[in-house]
Amino acid sequence: MIAVCIAGATGWTGRALVPAVLAAEDLRLASAVARSAAGDDLGEALGGRTLGVPVRATVAEALDDVDVLVDYTSAAAVRANVLAAVEEGVGVVVGSSGLTADDFEEIDALARARGVGVVASGNFSLTAAMCQAAALLAARHLPQWEIVDYASAEKPDVPSGTARELAERLGEVRRPEVGHPLDELHGPREARGATVGGAQIHSVRLPSFVVSTEIVFGAEDERLTIRHDAGGSPRPYVEGTLLAVRRVPGLIGVIRGLDALLATSG
Repeated sequence: MIAVCIAGATGWTGRALVPAVLAAEDLRLASAVARSAAGDDLGEALGGRTLGVPVRATVAEALDDVDVLVDYTSAAAVRANVLAAVEEGVGVVVGSSGLTADDFEEIDALARARGVGVVASGNFSLTAAMCQAAALLAARHLPQWEIVDYASAEKPDVPSGTARELAERLGEVRRPEVGHPLDELHGPREARGATVGGAQIHSVRLPSFVVSTEIVFGAEDERLTIRHDAGGSPRPYVEGTLLAVRRVPGLIGVIRGLDALLATSG
């Protein structure tokens, strides 16, 4: 049985993961992390019955008898959380955004030194994974692309983890061709978005969006648009997260993208 700690257990996605882990016969919810409920029982913190699951203020305090940390916290906290878990030999499933390519290099080196696995995905939705897999295939054959990243007006991190991961992984396939050079533009450079993985990302932050990611490929006289839209429920992320929890104890080093994990599934 895999012992799990959920960091961000009282948050939007964490609340949906709690009952799913409790219902799984091969998983055990050993602890949780939520600063606002530290010292409480998780069930009571969520407004229900006592679960016998302690809530800690920090990841470092919650790792006793834990095999896998699931992190759904924030861009400000995720890097320190992941490094703390890996340092203790605990595998990690990372659902929080905010980690850069450089962060993943550091995490991968430490994970390999400690002999543990880390699965990180900007989006653990199965349909988002298939969107990313399709985009990676298209990048092998189409010369240019740009990404449009939609999220709620309150989302502070730009681009979203989904869009950043997509751009960086596409950049590993190849760099998109550039039309007019960015340093020769007439007008504000910001109008062309941010450059990540060699591609331009345009982050739209407006009410009514949760997370939507659109990648537009261009070729002579034709375009291909691949888009994923998330609804207002965290439910789509649960199945993919549990899949990663079950797989990460058998891994060493970092795997980025749920699609990469699905590609190696039996």
